[in-house]
Amino acid sequence: MCKYRERTGCFTLRISARYTVKIMTGSIKKLAVVWLALVTTACSTLGYYSQSIIGHLNVMQRRQPIENLLDSGTISPELKARLLAVQSMRRFASTVLGLPDNGSFSHYADLERPYAVWNVFAAPELSLELNEWCYPFAGCVTYRGYFSEDKASAKAGQLRTLGFDTYYGGVAAYSTLGWFDDPLLNTVTGYSDTQLAGLIFHELAHQQLYIPGDTLFNEGFATAVKHAGVQRWLEQQADPVMTSDYAAHRRHQEAFYALVARTRAQLEEIYASELPDSDKRRLKKHYLDAMRTEYVRQQRSGDMDNGYDTWFGGELNNARLGAVNAYQAYVPLFEGLFANSGGDFAVFYQRAAVIGALPGPERLMRLRQAAAVGGVAGNQAGVPGQD
Repeated sequence: MCKYRERTGCFTLRISARYTVKIMTGSIKKLAVVWLALVTTACSTLGYYSQSIIGHLNVMQRRQPIENLLDSGTISPELKARLLAVQSMRRFASTVLGLPDNGSFSHYADLERPYAVWNVFAAPELSLELNEWCYPFAGCVTYRGYFSEDKASAKAGQLRTLGFDTYYGGVAAYSTLGWFDDPLLNTVTGYSDTQLAGLIFHELAHQQLYIPGDTLFNEGFATAVKHAGVQRWLEQQADPVMTSDYAAHRRHQEAFYALVARTRAQLEEIYASELPDSDKRRLKKHYLDAMRTEYVRQQRSGDMDNGYDTWFGGELNNARLGAVNAYQAYVPLFEGLFANSGGDFAVFYQRAAVIGALPGPERLMRLRQAAAVGGVAGNQAGVPGQD
């Protein structure tokens, strides 16, 4: 298997005082723990960790308590309405969904840019297996995050020169897994109510349960919590228009995921075959072009909206398909587990945590079993095999 794994580097890191003076003592202690872990690992990536820590500190510096902003009378009516909605969604997340009740999303930060971070994905030319990068605490994940688009683009370009398929994209928010009180960012204030609620539920779900080194498990769990949480939240809103719009959004979303999964299955068969590499490259292009053509057809038929125009407008390659798979592959399995938990979030969290504590291969096997009992087929939506 041609798999690229880049591990952490050892270094001594000096952070300018201007990035630390406004951070609370508790946060400094947390950063000190992270720093001590980083300086004991193997050498190579001073620049990467510098931008990560400084970038995150900059986000923390920009935080303002939402209550203060609401009382200030200085914010726009549009932002005030968004912040009030977030407060309500945040209470719902803890009181109804049982997600962590802490200071996350009690602050607002304007980053003065459209995304919080940019994630880089890479995969070999003739493989759908994403490269991994390994970090203290988070374990190995299938993306590399940057607080600068230029740095993300440069990393993608570096990997491209090594022969990898690459893709990078902006991410509106990220989770610190409970190490810090994550703020609401300006990058998401333009979201619809269902999108905003879903983002809050998703990020808090990472705080509820996170298994170091298992991107598919973590993103599948958080996305399943988001979907179930938004449905429960919509029931409380009792807004038929919002409910109908969300149902249409999910239908289009599922059509997109199904199209990507079909293409992945076709490419996996080609890559695993004994065909010459030249034939694999030709067939790869054929199926990727066919996927784009099918997207246009489904748009015209009304099965998908134009929400994926940007995604299809870029280069279609293994990394781009892998990025979708990383967030979606295990979602049907977790939805099956949720159904088998009687729609009870507390029971679902407990059962997911038990499965998450198992070794990797056994973890997926047990998750498949739970999903099957819940009425979901074990290999829908591109869920990888047990090996």
